[in-house]
Amino acid sequence: LINGKKQGLGVAYIRGMRYALQELKADAVMEMDADFSHQPEDVPRLIASLESGADFVIGSRYMPGGKIPEDWGLRRTLLSRLGNIFARYLVGLSEVKDCTAGFRAIRGEILRKIDLNSLAVKGYAFQITLLHQILRKSGTVAEVPVEFVDRVRGTTKLGISDIIEFFLKILRLRVQDCLSFLKFYVMGLLFVFVNLGSFLLLTEIDINQFIASPIAIELSILSNFLFNNYRSFPDRRPEDGMVMRSLKFKGVSLLALGLSYTVFVVLCLLFPENPPFLHQLAGIIPVSGLSYFAKSR
Repeated sequence: LINGKKQGLGVAYIRGMRYALQELKADAVMEMDADFSHQPEDVPRLIASLESGADFVIGSRYMPGGKIPEDWGLRRTLLSRLGNIFARYLVGLSEVKDCTAGFRAIRGEILRKIDLNSLAVKGYAFQITLLHQILRKSGTVAEVPVEFVDRVRGTTKLGISDIIEFFLKILRLRVQDCLSFLKFYVMGLLFVFVNLGSFLLLTEIDINQFIASPIAIELSILSNFLFNNYRSFPDRRPEDGMVMRSLKFKGVSLLALGLSYTVFVVLCLLFPENPPFLHQLAGIIPVSGLSYFAKSR
């Protein structure tokens, strides 16, 4: 495991994890520092959280009950705190209290779903990149409070190149997520036309507007599923088959249909003088955020 040229924390972790998963057939993999900053007596607590159903358990310094050394210098405290804040709010990991922790227990099953080589990180940015991928694979993340103890000997290996890579990786992850979000909405405009076009066509052939509306919504949902399954979220292919994926998507879409149709009916009753087309359009607006949030998961 220790053979090979020194290339950074991320490269070393990937090499170790691949060995554990492929050669040792590991049920779980742990990360921890070898200088006793992470206390071995905390290991059973992280394992217990895995056994309780979590996929990814973090020994957290920043959740209630967690601690960092009181005598940490200003530079190290700022680097740790700011790095964690940037990771939480720029990358979209706000539900995690300690994104940069290096004390972790990870279920082998979820780790095998990730192409470790594609993470493309050498240094400490590995920690947030792996966490980001776990969440994109719908992994369950849990945190266990731990006390981080400062090393007795040795010095930090965190260099300026690691700091630069860390912040560049944060920006790259945010851009990737924004592109996915943008693609979702740009293509969503096409399905607005499917919805409204179907509604106009159905009402033109004298189908009652209260029947035409849910049919048009349903047609846009079906076309939306087929496109998003293959285009907007191509890297998030669950192990479920097409039928199960369509059922999950349908469950989410039924919520959208209910909300959109409710808006349509209420507006028709409140403003009967308006063209029904406008009410159908208005019904699309409130479900757009719900659709992206739920369908991306």
